[in-house]
Amino acid sequence: MAGRQYVSGRDWPVAEPRRPWARRYHFEEGPAALVVDVLEVLDSQYGLYVWPCAVVLAQYLWAHRRSLPGKRVLEIGAGVSLPGVVAARCGAQVILSDSEELTQCLQSCRNSCLLNSLPGVPVLGLTWGRVSPQLLSLAPIDIILGSDVFFDPKDFEDILTTIYFLLEKNPHAQFWTTYQVRSADWSIEALLYKWNLKCIHVPLHSFGADKEHLASSSMPGRHTIEMMIISLAQSEGTSLYSALDCSTR
Repeated sequence: MAGRQYVSGRDWPVAEPRRPWARRYHFEEGPAALVVDVLEVLDSQYGLYVWPCAVVLAQYLWAHRRSLPGKRVLEIGAGVSLPGVVAARCGAQVILSDSEELTQCLQSCRNSCLLNSLPGVPVLGLTWGRVSPQLLSLAPIDIILGSDVFFDPKDFEDILTTIYFLLEKNPHAQFWTTYQVRSADWSIEALLYKWNLKCIHVPLHSFGADKEHLASSSMPGRHTIEMMIISLAQSEGTSLYSALDCSTR
């Protein structure tokens, strides 16, 4: 479409040339602290901007940092890659990915690694819903990360197709994901049941992400953010309500 560009599953009008802006995020708990630098674009280009969901997911990783060393982690739709960078800085073996067609987003992943002294983190082109050689050749993983990937309902099936493929190959893995509630009209629960997946909602207060100012970011005050952990359901014959174990824990 003339006059528009496509990034991370969404499009936006092309305007004046945009300059990346270095932004610093601080994660703290008692004497422990972590500083992460990223480059983002100030006019909120979708794949090149740190959305509130990314800050919440990064906070979850920071709160669980002691369990991360040695874990094999894949971030999908990574863009600026704040969660993936936090996981890597906490000792996880991280792979960052975004759509193979979105070269700007893939370069953004690489930039974030360089800014945070993580030159060895692989960056892969993985497109949701597509079984590619890169997807087939992925090494075993323990955790999949995705912040605000459930943005456009037309992408939901492709995302869960990819997640199911990864979880079937890695039955003990989990998908840690945050999303912003933008409409009461959409839900992924029917799709989770279709793909034999279950989820648990994680309250933000349980990992210190319910503060108005979090990691030097003014959020989640004006946003409603939810976090889920998605995994394989126990059996194909599980009923809808038990398969979708989405009660708040």
